[in-house]
Amino acid sequence: MIVHDLATFTDQATYSNLSNEARKQLKIRLLDSLGTAIGAIEGPPVKAIRQMLDDFGGSEQSTLIGGGKTTSDRAALYNSGLVRYLDFNDSYLAKGETCHPSDNIGSILAAGETTDLSGKDFLTALGVAYQVQCRLSDEAPVRDKGFDHTTQGSYAVAAGVSKALGLDEDKTANAISIAGTALNALRVTRTGALSNWKGLAYPHTAFGGTHAAFLAKYGITGPPAVFEGNKGFMDSIAGEFSIDWSNEDLERVTNTIIKKYNAEIHSQSSIEGMIELKEKHDFTAENVEKIEIDIFDVAYHIIGGGEEGDKTIVRTKEEADHSLQYMVSAALLDGQVMPEQYQKNRIEADDIQSLLQKVKVSPKQEYSDRFPDEMPTKLTVHLKSGETHSIKKRDYEGFYTRPMSWDTIIQKFKGLAQPYTSEELRDQIIETVQDFEQHSVSDLMNLLTKVKLES
Repeated sequence: MIVHDLATFTDQATYSNLSNEARKQLKIRLLDSLGTAIGAIEGPPVKAIRQMLDDFGGSEQSTLIGGGKTTSDRAALYNSGLVRYLDFNDSYLAKGETCHPSDNIGSILAAGETTDLSGKDFLTALGVAYQVQCRLSDEAPVRDKGFDHTTQGSYAVAAGVSKALGLDEDKTANAISIAGTALNALRVTRTGALSNWKGLAYPHTAFGGTHAAFLAKYGITGPPAVFEGNKGFMDSIAGEFSIDWSNEDLERVTNTIIKKYNAEIHSQSSIEGMIELKEKHDFTAENVEKIEIDIFDVAYHIIGGGEEGDKTIVRTKEEADHSLQYMVSAALLDGQVMPEQYQKNRIEADDIQSLLQKVKVSPKQEYSDRFPDEMPTKLTVHLKSGETHSIKKRDYEGFYTRPMSWDTIIQKFKGLAQPYTSEELRDQIIETVQDFEQHSVSDLMNLLTKVKLES
């Protein structure tokens, strides 16, 4: 059975299987994700979830960022919601799928705290989750079939949490099969009028996958033919595919990319291009007649107005951070795209609502052919004076062809965490993550209890 091959891969993974580069990149993504989590602590949806958890109560097993404890599955929901809410965490680009593997961090932290997981073992479990989610995205994309990328994530969460809990191969297989059977999510999450669920779909998968691993720990079994069986994942959704888990490594994290701007991943090169174009030619939004963007088909369909809906109708944060028209307009008007560009008054302002209507996005086959090895785009700004300015981009700072340095990640972390942490706490979190092999998950979570709301 395929699920047992995957369980064997999970069980046999060790810290020594991680290259030095993979270890470095996992720690970079951990710090990046903690920054996005802390920066999101006043987000309305995650505050609502926190209120729900406070009302529910529960056994104090795992720490919530900002203080307090709850059950491990609920901590996975909340902490994953924090990581995801800003839409500022990492991504992996496959030809037919895009996912955010750092979505698995909240679950592995929650489970790892219950087993006093070491930093080394945490990095190993996280490496497993990255590998599983990215390889399934490579070989078994589901977006075109109407399912969300969180579907593959269910297998990744269950594998990573099983590793963190130290489950044996049989229990790991059951955890993966329970999660994979139960958590097949619809792509409507990211089409049309977007809701809070866009940022909470994976946190819910984190909750479900963590819950599945604990069910398996206590002896609950799942369908052993979850992948290849009658009405299983292949038969019902993905179609036939093959991954030889006995030959997989833990290096896929090195192919993931980090966001420079607080914006949907496929927009990053276009945003960087607009900022560079404005700085070079010194024009303003008032001078603009129209903006044309040629881009690869995936970006066009998800954020440009293609098959996932009109992106010139922008009313909420969720719609704004998935509208290329809005994000490029924000870059031109404000010179940046960060959390403050998604405040209600910014979204509703006349200047940005007017400008985004002037942005036309078109797919270009040449660029589609170059994706995902590149993130190609061409921006052409037509001014009312008759002048035209253009720029072509193939990547951005944070793409794997131009990876972010530790120093850049630290500055991103500090900027996001500053309103909710002291300088001393920020330095302690950074030092702990950089030297995580000498620490434990509990050490890190003890620091994260000290995060405080601005109010």
